[in-house]
Amino acid sequence: MSWTPRDIPDQSGKTIVITGANSGIGFEATKLLADKGAHVIMACRSTARGEAARAQIMQALPGAKLTLKPLDLSDLKSVRDFAHTLHDEFDSLDVLLNNAGVMAPPLTRTSEGFELQIGTNHLGHFALTGLLLDLLSAAPAGRVVTVSSLAHRMGNIRFDDLQWQKKYSRWLAYGQSKLANLMFARDLQRRLQRDGAGVISVAVHPGYSATHLQDTMPGGKVFNALFAQHQSQGALPSVFAATAAQASPGGYYGPGGWMELRGLPAPARPRKLADNHDVAQRLWQVSEQLTGVRYLSTPAAA
Repeated sequence: MSWTPRDIPDQSGKTIVITGANSGIGFEATKLLADKGAHVIMACRSTARGEAARAQIMQALPGAKLTLKPLDLSDLKSVRDFAHTLHDEFDSLDVLLNNAGVMAPPLTRTSEGFELQIGTNHLGHFALTGLLLDLLSAAPAGRVVTVSSLAHRMGNIRFDDLQWQKKYSRWLAYGQSKLANLMFARDLQRRLQRDGAGVISVAVHPGYSATHLQDTMPGGKVFNALFAQHQSQGALPSVFAATAAQASPGGYYGPGGWMELRGLPAPARPRKLADNHDVAQRLWQVSEQLTGVRYLSTPAAA
């Protein structure tokens, strides 16, 4: 494919939620979608950084429709409060872009005691999607886009120690959370299709993109300068999955260049484990138990 920002269809009248919209790929996706007329709900953990990002976009796009809402994916109460607010203010949502994430921090626990990466990257988005699925189903053609990573290839779902109570590896924990993102996206599509829902689920990864996540890593800034593509390029798979007619239900997209590190959006290669139904179903059940959000049945199309 040779899909570029020029190919983004008009988004006028659409409402799109982007988690982590104040920086990196989420910030770039917000700009691209707002420029095409979408009303973007910027779901940000830090309202101060969110306001600064919103002001920056408004300066470049004075007519942009942007609404800032607080959301801390590491706190399930915050997730529920955010979902309640959206139900009070909106009758439908066209796209949920599950973008926010943390990468390779020291061992940290969420409000519920989850390891921070599985808690934020996967469980927070799992709960959020379940709580907003009725609003997505009320749209003519709702979409859930979940951002995974090339790092999913080094991950395993450690059911015997999902929260890293034993020896912690920040990178293996990151890989686990990104594998969980991909497995969730693909299992969600199977369930949506089974239930005849009008919503589709698509997974993406940004390749190797220069974002703030790498800045805190040893040598991160050097590697960004030498090898990474700009974060605006890294946002294109997410925007493609959110808007393009060519995006396949259950698909997985990333940069189409060498080793999927950079380039324009193209079908990506998931690790075989990502399509293991037994592991996916067990992960789903565990995620429901841990979050208290149960997908009893996905709503049918309105």
